[in-house]
Amino acid sequence: MGKIKKGVKCSVEGCDRPAVRSISYAQFSEANTGLSIKEKGPRVYLCETHYKEYKRASKKLKKLQKWRWMA
Repeated sequence: MGKIKKGVKCSVEGCDRPAVRSISYAQFSEANTGLSIKEKGPRVYLCETHYKEYKRASKKLKKLQKWRWMA
């Protein structure tokens, strides 16, 4: 059983909602979301709304990485 099923909370400061997804800290820091997290660890746990913000911020980064590998 993973931490999300156990009911871990969102890692963003000021958010008490339950986490829906977890991503690595390295991926989260590359995305430049502007969100501050409570504690630095190997994984960042995000609720649904903060995960959407992360996806929007990392969309351009993923596209650029894909183009780099194609060339």
